[in-house]
Amino acid sequence: MSATERSEASDSSRVSEDSEMPIVAGVAAGLVAWLGGYVFTYVVAADEIRNSGLNRIVEALSGDAATYEIVGWVFYNAHFVDTVFQNLPIVGSVTANYVGGEDGFTAALYAIPIALLCLGGAATAAYTHAADATSGIRAGVVLVPGYLVATVAGVFLFEVTTGSATAGPDQLAAIVLAGIVYPVVFGSIGGAAVGWYLGRQRNQNSTTNQ
Repeated sequence: MSATERSEASDSSRVSEDSEMPIVAGVAAGLVAWLGGYVFTYVVAADEIRNSGLNRIVEALSGDAATYEIVGWVFYNAHFVDTVFQNLPIVGSVTANYVGGEDGFTAALYAIPIALLCLGGAATAAYTHAADATSGIRAGVVLVPGYLVATVAGVFLFEVTTGSATAGPDQLAAIVLAGIVYPVVFGSIGGAAVGWYLGRQRNQNSTTNQ
């Protein structure tokens, strides 16, 4: 193999590695953002949920407390995904959102997924050395697989069943809104901001060195 061919093979290998790097980093950032959001929600809401009438009713009917599941409902509510109750005696099916309003948890919880996804997109763009806002957006969008997988898993983990009655996050809204729309929009915003900043810094350095 000639020196030119070896150089081309080396360049091709580096391109392949570079193309894989944002995917791995983005998936990891998406998972971390989701887990971080749930943990933060747990810290804010778990004590109140543990002593709530709803948790006591679930525990009385099923024999087990549902603190972590109800925290999950609140976490999805912070993505504007309702909690759906189905096959309830007398009332049938109803929906609820426990964030905001007079009796809900602080509306500041709405900001948590947004902030963490923006940070995740920013971190991925920085890690992959995004050259401009466009490449930063591409890096931020890669949060989607990790966040989506965690969101889909949470839909099933946070479902509570007592007899024929069930309660949990609205599945379609959870997948589309929380799992796809949120990381696409806010991961892109964070990535674009960092990509723009890094590109601006490179241009300034290039101008200074000329």
